[in-house]
Amino acid sequence: MQFSEHWLRTLVSPALDSAALGHLLTMAGLEVEESKVVAPAFSGVVVAEILEANPHPNADRLRVCKVDAGAGEPLQIVCGAPNAAAGMKVPCAIVGAVLPGDFQIKAAKLRGVESFGMLCSARELGISDAHEGLLALPADFKVGMSIRDALALDDVCFTIKLTPNRADCLSLLGVARDVAALTGAALSEPVVSTIAASHNASRAVHLASPDGCPRYVGRVLRNVDPTRPTPDWMKQRLERCGVRSISAIVDVTNYVMLALGQPLHAFDDDKLNGDIVVRWAQTGDKLLLLNGQEVEPDERTLLITDASGPLALAGVMGGELSGVTDATRNVFLESAFFQPDAIVGRARAYGFSSDASHRFERGVDFDLAPRAMERATELILAICGGEAGPAVESLATDALPAREPVSLRVSRASQVIGIPFSAEQIGDILGRLGMPVTVGEDRVTVTPASYRFDLRIEEDLIEEIARIHGYENIPENLPQGTLGMLPLPESRRSASALRRLLAGREYQEVVNYAFVEEAWERDFCGNQAPIRLANPIASHLSVMRSSLLGGLIGTLATNQRRRAPRVRIFEIGRCFAKDAAGQPVAGYRQPMRLAGLAWGPAVAEQWGLATRKVDFFDVKADLEALLDGRSLEFVRLTHPALHPGRAAEVRCDGAAIGWIGELHPNWVQRYDLGTAPVVFELDLDAAAYRPLPAFVAPSKFPMVVRDLALVVRAETPVGELLAVLRDAPLSIVQAIEIFDIYQGKGIDPDRKSVAFRVRFQHTDQTLEDAEVDAAIDVLVGRASERLGAQLRS
Repeated sequence: MQFSEHWLRTLVSPALDSAALGHLLTMAGLEVEESKVVAPAFSGVVVAEILEANPHPNADRLRVCKVDAGAGEPLQIVCGAPNAAAGMKVPCAIVGAVLPGDFQIKAAKLRGVESFGMLCSARELGISDAHEGLLALPADFKVGMSIRDALALDDVCFTIKLTPNRADCLSLLGVARDVAALTGAALSEPVVSTIAASHNASRAVHLASPDGCPRYVGRVLRNVDPTRPTPDWMKQRLERCGVRSISAIVDVTNYVMLALGQPLHAFDDDKLNGDIVVRWAQTGDKLLLLNGQEVEPDERTLLITDASGPLALAGVMGGELSGVTDATRNVFLESAFFQPDAIVGRARAYGFSSDASHRFERGVDFDLAPRAMERATELILAICGGEAGPAVESLATDALPAREPVSLRVSRASQVIGIPFSAEQIGDILGRLGMPVTVGEDRVTVTPASYRFDLRIEEDLIEEIARIHGYENIPENLPQGTLGMLPLPESRRSASALRRLLAGREYQEVVNYAFVEEAWERDFCGNQAPIRLANPIASHLSVMRSSLLGGLIGTLATNQRRRAPRVRIFEIGRCFAKDAAGQPVAGYRQPMRLAGLAWGPAVAEQWGLATRKVDFFDVKADLEALLDGRSLEFVRLTHPALHPGRAAEVRCDGAAIGWIGELHPNWVQRYDLGTAPVVFELDLDAAAYRPLPAFVAPSKFPMVVRDLALVVRAETPVGELLAVLRDAPLSIVQAIEIFDIYQGKGIDPDRKSVAFRVRFQHTDQTLEDAEVDAAIDVLVGRASERLGAQLRS
């Protein structure tokens, strides 16, 4: 919405300069996007009258003019403008004047003739790009008057950006109402007189679709002359609002729309056939619009029609065949209210927009149509002549928008805005908006005006109070509260710490969607009944994940397609599951998991190590580093996603916390992975736990190291044997480590030899051989008793 400050000040003129006015509008929600002075700075230019315009003696295209610039004696000025003629009033830059661009006017000789000034075009003054000739001024302008005052060139054009709910400010009157409410300045609304009918000609109006058009006012104007020029003052106001002058009648309709906010349309009455009918479009309707576009409106489009068919798209654009031309002598003038729902989106559906549709789809004052009709009639008769007929109004009162009273709690307004208000203060603020207000003890009731479509609930009134009171007047009180330190137990590592640890082992973090393909749940989790989304964002992302594995495999496949030679990734995220009975519980179970994947070479290609594929033991080492300080066991596991002989359950401190393994060959082939990745998934809470450190006094006595080789059945897990030895109640045993596993010559085929290095140390004394031998006997005895182990000879 663009408007002239001078025009606005004819309605309301607060004691603010242009900059302060623009700031006020912005802070009130009418954001000023741009403000610019009509003409750039210049000085010394006055209104002058050309007394004589004679040919130049030495140049065919120049004229020697005698000019009255109000200085007493006429000035001699040489001018090259083709339209310079005696009797014209034009801008004259006298000697000493400074034009835009710091162009100074001096006395000069042009082809031997002295010239004392310069007659100016609009472009030379920076008003417009017109330079075909001198800027012709109205004949009633006073000679010698500053051209800046005469043409109001110090006027400022404001462009404001309105939110869709403030359609009432798509007019000068709407903006003026807000300025008056914000500043307390007096509002001078335009006085509109009722035009008496001079003849009885009229057209009946039938509202066949009152749900789209509940109010329509029409009037026949006879013997008008549309060729008469639009007055300069009206042209000036239109142009400064960004509207091009077209013809007198069209200019009047645009002027009333800008001034009051009511779009109007003028038909050539002689081209109409019978009564006016407002209805929804029907099959077979066609219409050639004023922009030259032919449309076939659908049943959702509201039309203005007569007996011959469609005349206009209601509230959008008129038809070419019924439009006003220079030959028009009788006009049918329309002023109507169209429901926003009946207009919204209709212009865009046909590939264009219009000022009328922009207003109607946001909401136009439904009480304004009769008043706008009288104002437009008054202007047309004053400019184009003619006689007015009676204004015919069709009204479906029940279909007009309801304006129900809105109640506001004073305490609620104070709480939301953050400063105390009394009921009287709120009543005064809302009363400034020109709406009926009832003030109670702790409640204020407002009946919204017909032009305010945005006031429906209590929060709307609270917004108005804050806006009119002034956002800048609301103190900026920082929130205060008592904050306590959150517990950070030493026994738990943060997710960030786990991320850093995995990143240090060359893993990169990924973040995948929590909703996945149903095939992933079936293949990788054996989940035949996943949690389904009621409204998935895509058909292939229709279920919630119960494992992070699917997302990691998908990321791997994407990297492979981009020729990545080596992939090591991890993810920390939430999974979703049902209860044991298979029925979703309230809120579902949503455990946090940590999962990782390694694929490709075990280490990046280099000269120092031979290239080999990553295997189970590489990733197992990563888990051991991740869970350092914990008692770990890896127990053979059957999992739907993993190779049956290369998978293990991860047990930490005796509890199962996840799994590790190589992806099953079926899924490697199905998802075209080439070689199998090694994957793992752990419960995040279990992985984040770490035992508290316990102080152990360092020993001053030497350590004794013995090697112990035990023969066990080939199927006995080595980890189980190691756990049996470590659980022995021997205080002098400091560490037990595996350093060899042997099967072959000297060992039965169904058995294997496992060699341990045992470190003994006492904190108070040097160990004797007898003590170490006794400890060895205890270890061998426990292994024999629990697992049938024998000491290798």
